[in-house]
Amino acid sequence: MKNLFSNIKGDAFGGITAGIVALPLALAFGVSSGLGPGAGLYGAIFISFFAALFGGTDTQISGPTAPMTAVSMIVIAGIIAANDGDIEKALPAILIVFILTGLIQVGLGVLGFGKYIKYIPYPVVSGFMTAIGVIILVTQILPSVGYYPKEDFQLVNKFKPQAEELILENILKEEAGEGILVLEDFKETIKRAQSLTQEDIAKESKTLAANYSKGVIGTLKVLPRALKSINWLELILALCTIAIVYGFKLITTKIPSALVALILVSGVAYALGLNYRPIEEIPSGLPIPRLEIFSQFSLSSITPYLFTAISLALLGAIDSLLTSVVADNMTKTKHKPNKELIGQGIGNSIGAIFGGIPGAGATIRTVVNINAGGKTKLSGMIAGVMLLIILLALGPIASKIPAAVLAGILITVGIGVMDYKGLKAIPAMPKDIKIGPIKLSSEVLVMLVVLVLSSVWDLVYAVGIGLIIASLMFMKKIGDVTARRSDVKLLKEEAWPDEASFPENLKEEVFIKHIKGPLFFGSNDEFQQLAKQIPSTASTVIIRLGRMPYIDQTGLYTMEDVLVDLRKQGITILFVDVLKQPKYMMERIGLIPDLISKEYIYEDFASCLEWIKNNVNDNN
Repeated sequence: MKNLFSNIKGDAFGGITAGIVALPLALAFGVSSGLGPGAGLYGAIFISFFAALFGGTDTQISGPTAPMTAVSMIVIAGIIAANDGDIEKALPAILIVFILTGLIQVGLGVLGFGKYIKYIPYPVVSGFMTAIGVIILVTQILPSVGYYPKEDFQLVNKFKPQAEELILENILKEEAGEGILVLEDFKETIKRAQSLTQEDIAKESKTLAANYSKGVIGTLKVLPRALKSINWLELILALCTIAIVYGFKLITTKIPSALVALILVSGVAYALGLNYRPIEEIPSGLPIPRLEIFSQFSLSSITPYLFTAISLALLGAIDSLLTSVVADNMTKTKHKPNKELIGQGIGNSIGAIFGGIPGAGATIRTVVNINAGGKTKLSGMIAGVMLLIILLALGPIASKIPAAVLAGILITVGIGVMDYKGLKAIPAMPKDIKIGPIKLSSEVLVMLVVLVLSSVWDLVYAVGIGLIIASLMFMKKIGDVTARRSDVKLLKEEAWPDEASFPENLKEEVFIKHIKGPLFFGSNDEFQQLAKQIPSTASTVIIRLGRMPYIDQTGLYTMEDVLVDLRKQGITILFVDVLKQPKYMMERIGLIPDLISKEYIYEDFASCLEWIKNNVNDNN
């Protein structure tokens, strides 16, 4: 414990400062997620403390972040919609998904996957981060102007017929599950339908209206309605918040401008008795474990979100380890990636048990901690304790914060999280692919695909598609490079230095094939053309493999097909200098010795040349 308490003063100041910076963001991310400000605060408390305690980056401050909240928002909205818009009913499934996210992160750390995160292409990360900014920015327009779809009676009424149909459909599904044959027992169906109230229909209509207006596309659909009914007080509060966040930074950056905006705008609004919309009430007292998530656990309720939990875990891993790299650069230290994943996973799992939303390493909070003097894990733990003290002491006061203020803070977060470095580089990137008549940069294409699909469709699938496209393009480029280096030419056109003494009278009878570089799925086209390039006078083919370090399964079977064709033509095939990995692969499938016997495999060209001189006749 000596190292943990080696910098108590600096860690205390760093942790307290980071905790204060985290407060407005935790509240805002909680509201944005759909679970309320308390969920954001709980997530910040437990993730910060336990990720620091068990993690592998001494100065890391963790908690809810923009990317994690954006994906969590999708999970939460989907599960709530599947539970008739009832948050309490949906909460166990939501929190189980978040616990699963944490456990997957622990598993990734235990299995040593931390070192592989660096292989995710920059265009995918860039497109994703910019999409996160777009999503947050667009979705916060509605609360900024004081428009809430559930409270738009005209919009809600449009969904009443659909709500009635959906409720009746659910009744029929329930009866089918209970073994009631509807055609034989209409009375039970009618009885259940008659027991419905206008409140039930209105509740379902509100849920449908909320689903209709969620996300970027949903926001754009209802934006004309929102702009016709702007709540000017809410808009002014949001604009004032945004102005202070940016304006206060011009005065000083030592005090977090988001916190200044939160306190100043909220304080003035409350003091003047303005009729603003406050955030949801933050629960008072110590956080209590939500044990019902275990007693009410249902595997079927989370199965559809298993892939999302994996994606959320991977996103949190990337988010955290990128922040760890920033911390390393600032402190001249080296983080432990696998240990960091274990710490983040433990923090997310424990946070979910207490009803918190998941998070990751937070770059801004980590930088604040380091600049304020934080050097050990104690600083992150103190940040969590600081937030817990704020919750216990100021919970009722924090519940008076205007919703528009948090919307304004989130708009600045959305603007800040976008990857402007990647966007600025778009015109400068080389246009290396052609789609029809249009030339494009493959990296820009990947970034734009991820950006657009993430913004208007699904974050998780967008990243998956981006990774697939990036991988395919990378493989094509490597294949093209390898193919250019792997030549198929006649001896008289190009000879290697040790071929200078080859008998002139045998050059028509012997064809030499040089393979340079690996033979794999992206570079086998040239090799497939070998049979077509052999002159009709050739009776022997020498394949030189000393510069082929690797062969994959595709290349292996391509070579086998070519050799079979050559054997059918009565051509003798000689191998020269087969390296270890290719030889092992050829032996595994029987290419050696079934097609090429060991007597036709030579360690060097000189030995092969001796066989040629003794066995090949000049027939021309």
